[in-house]
Amino acid sequence: MTNRTIAIMMPGDMGHAVGRVLREHGHDVFTCLQGRGEHSHTLSRSAGLREVDTWADVVDQADMILSILPPAAAIDLASGIAALMQELGKTPLYVDCNAVSPDTAQKVAAIITAAGAPFIDTGIIGMAPGKVANSEGPRFYVSGPELSAMLALDGQGIRVIEAGENYGEASGLKMTYAGLTKGTWTLHTAVLLAAKRLGVLDTLLQEFAFSQSAALSAMRAQVPFIPADSERWIGEMEEIASTLSDAGVTSGFHDGAAEIFRLLAKTPLARETRADMDRSRSLEDALSIYEEYLPKQDQ
Repeated sequence: MTNRTIAIMMPGDMGHAVGRVLREHGHDVFTCLQGRGEHSHTLSRSAGLREVDTWADVVDQADMILSILPPAAAIDLASGIAALMQELGKTPLYVDCNAVSPDTAQKVAAIITAAGAPFIDTGIIGMAPGKVANSEGPRFYVSGPELSAMLALDGQGIRVIEAGENYGEASGLKMTYAGLTKGTWTLHTAVLLAAKRLGVLDTLLQEFAFSQSAALSAMRAQVPFIPADSERWIGEMEEIASTLSDAGVTSGFHDGAAEIFRLLAKTPLARETRADMDRSRSLEDALSIYEEYLPKQDQ
């Protein structure tokens, strides 16, 4: 195995865990926390990541940069890194692992390749490394003309799987996958909130228990806990809506999903993190909180 010097931008829930497993497999993994909050610092330290002071240090030292951050920031980060590449004359491999549309992935690719650096489009599916016992880790679907550097990381706490030769194919896969998973969570939330407002929630839950037990189990497992990630998932739903629209399919489902996440982001539960959220919270208790933030009904 060839050990690499890998920058993780940024060490959030997924990024820090990916950095940790790559470090455990012998790579020099580091990050830059310039402008980041205490939570990012805590996650970085827990993963044992080396820290540098500036983005210029990232470009100067990295063989490979893994961009793992909210989708709305993907282009800005790529633009900043590309400018530093041109300034410093360094061109590390840039891997965009963000939940973005194929169109956005192609825009990021154009920014990075114009700076003279190689680029890989990547879509991550699955939980962060370490979240599921005995798991091979999340799947990193990769696309582009040259994938060997990422394929070399397969089995090192993550799975790396070829998704095509063109930029945007891996992102398209991620968009359609998340369109089902996160889109379903928001649909569940929407119909349950409507039932609560209509005064039929208890009866609906009884019917679900009788005829939709699998869906009800999924609702109880997911709906009370999604506010912690809701703010960063707004942009992902917008990227999915754009992806479907570009494919000639309605964007309406995921425009609506973004609205549900905007609602949940207003609740006090959005201040929780995955590490400190109240896992004992019931579906019914969560819906009572969410309902308070619905638009007021006309009297």
